[in-house]
Amino acid sequence: MAQHPAASSDAGNLRAWLGLLVVLGPVLLVSMDGSILFLAMPRVSQALNPSADQALWILDIYGFAVGSLLVAFGNIGDRYGRLRLLMVGAAFFGIGSAAAAFASTPELLIAARAVMGIAGATLLPSALAVLSELFADPKRRAQAIGIFAAAFAAGFAIGPVVGGVLLERFWWGSVFLVNLPVIAVFLCFAPVLLREVRATRPGRVDAISVVTSAVGLLLAIYGIKHVAAEGLTLSAVTSAILGTAVLWWFGLRQRRIEHPLIDFSLFRDRTFTVAIITGLLPLAAWSAAAYLAGIYLQSVLDVSALQAALLALPGAVVLTATCIVTPMVVDRVGKRSALLVCHFSIAAGLLLLLPTTVTGGIGWYIASTALAGIGYGICFAVVAATAVAAVPPERAGSAGAIAETSNEIGNALGIALLGSLAALLFRLQGPDLAPTLDETLQLSDLTATLVTDAKAAFLAGLHIVAATASFLHLVLGLLTLRWLPRGAVASPAEHETAADETAAAR
Repeated sequence: MAQHPAASSDAGNLRAWLGLLVVLGPVLLVSMDGSILFLAMPRVSQALNPSADQALWILDIYGFAVGSLLVAFGNIGDRYGRLRLLMVGAAFFGIGSAAAAFASTPELLIAARAVMGIAGATLLPSALAVLSELFADPKRRAQAIGIFAAAFAAGFAIGPVVGGVLLERFWWGSVFLVNLPVIAVFLCFAPVLLREVRATRPGRVDAISVVTSAVGLLLAIYGIKHVAAEGLTLSAVTSAILGTAVLWWFGLRQRRIEHPLIDFSLFRDRTFTVAIITGLLPLAAWSAAAYLAGIYLQSVLDVSALQAALLALPGAVVLTATCIVTPMVVDRVGKRSALLVCHFSIAAGLLLLLPTTVTGGIGWYIASTALAGIGYGICFAVVAATAVAAVPPERAGSAGAIAETSNEIGNALGIALLGSLAALLFRLQGPDLAPTLDETLQLSDLTATLVTDAKAAFLAGLHIVAATASFLHLVLGLLTLRWLPRGAVASPAEHETAADETAAAR
């Protein structure tokens, strides 16, 4: 007996939505693990006693691994199969999570986080491509991609909250073990609900570009970190210069090869450039502010991890809600107006951190995260669509990949650059007993004056970082006003067409 078409359609829709639910698990984990350590770092410091630069590497090696390999793994997935890469990446993400949970030294934790980052780079582009294949109807696909974006944003926002809740009851390694059940569910159901996806013309993956982009980033940031932690040394300066040179050569190579990892010619379009910077700078500001504020709440104000998590909740809710609501609002106000609100609300929100003191400031912190959360949510919601709509349809895939990469690199650069700035200021203004606040507070026989001086030095660094990030967002907002006149960004109908092209390209 033939199956009724309506019944077949209903079964297909159910399979698609179940497939979406399964895919969202790894997506949530990848974004959440970029921020889940923010509140856990004081506990990690107590348990493993990392140096100042090791603590920063523990935090941002994950983001650098994801960001530097995201485009490369997108191309590899096109050639060898997205679902296959997704399964392998999820398995290694679970292995890396287990290794991180039981790491006994800072070096082992850094290595485990690197494995998680490499695996995470396989998950995001493959998940989006597999997801696009599940939904043939453009409207349903747009809804699914919107849910995908909201889950990605929610992961960044709730990472510190989840970390704080776990730390209240368990040891610091639990923030990684929470990944394992989600990975297990995905590995069980993904082969049943998802189909394999390959591109018809994948092109060649340039191995030299993959290596030079990753090595250049790591060398440059390694040098910056050491300058902040130890001052101007020959090894630090040499590393920074060498890393910059490698990245410069990488950029030149992308213009010569047939299938570049990053198509730099897209940056000739001002709308595209503004969109990509918007993908990078807010994530940099958010990650640095969240990391430093987590230390401020716990180590300066002596707030527990659970209380710090609850204090971060209003900002997380605002961020996630804004990400969900923005696509509906932006069709009326336009992406130009949305980008302006994004930059100016983040700039204003960061300035609200400046009145905080060593004796109080919780109210200012909540107000800061709530106001800046509006801008962060807009960033997640509109950057990819704005970047894709700014380029011809045949280049939509490259534009989307660069937009995703800018998010991950921004998340890592915020901790690396702005975090290093805070570390440098603490080294210059602190009591000079240890390179970080947590290490200083763990010393024995500290007088009350020394404790106050150390906390004040850390807070001064937090204030400088907040003011610097606020100023950069103000400048970017003014550039948006100048570079994007009214009507410069494509209409909602054109965005929908571009989004369909992106899904097809992926």
